[in-house]
Amino acid sequence: MFNLSLIEHKLRLPPHLLSLPLQDAVKSVLEDLFLDKVIANLGLCVSVYDIRDIKGGIIFPGDGASTYTVKFRLLLFRPFVGEIITAKLKEADANGLRLSLGFFDDIYVPVHLLPNPSRFEPDPHNGYQPMWTWEFDGEKLPIDETDEIRFRVHGVNYPSIPLEQPESSKPFAPMVITQGPRRYQPLNVLFFQDVT
Repeated sequence: MFNLSLIEHKLRLPPHLLSLPLQDAVKSVLEDLFLDKVIANLGLCVSVYDIRDIKGGIIFPGDGASTYTVKFRLLLFRPFVGEIITAKLKEADANGLRLSLGFFDDIYVPVHLLPNPSRFEPDPHNGYQPMWTWEFDGEKLPIDETDEIRFRVHGVNYPSIPLEQPESSKPFAPMVITQGPRRYQPLNVLFFQDVT
C-alpha cells in the first residue's frame, strides 16, 4: 500500500529560504512541490521520507535563487493489484459506490461488482433518498456511511489530464483505484455492518 521511491530532481531554492539550514530549506520546497500530489505511475505523495544527497547551489544570471540537484525518497500511497483495503462509503449513485480512505477519495466500485443481489432504491427512513441495499439471507442491509467496505484492488489508473472539462462533470482524479471484472474474483466486496 505504501512504497518508498528514490527520486532525483533539480530544485530552485528561493532566496528567502537561504537563511535556513540547507537540509530544512530543501525539505520545505520539496514538501510544497510533492506533498498531496499524484506522481504518474508512482502514486500519491504522503511524505518526504528523507534527503539522500544535495549537489550544486548554482546561481543563474538574473536569478537570485540557487539551483540544486537533490536525491530524496518519497513515501507514496500506491496499492498493488490484489491488495485488500478497507474503506468507508463517500457517495453512492446508480453507477455504484465511491469509497474513501480518509486521505484518498477516488476508489470506485461499479454496480456490476456489488454483492448480488443489490438494489439502488429509495430509503423510507431517510426521506426516500435512494441508497444501495444488499439482500443477504432474506434480510435487506443498507450500505451507508457507517459501514466498512472491504474490497480487492484490481487496477490503479493514472488518466491523462483533460484539455477541457465540462462544468457539470466530476473533478478530475489523477489516480483512480478500481475493481476488475467479477470473473477474476468470486468475492470482491465485503460489507461489515456497524453493530454498536
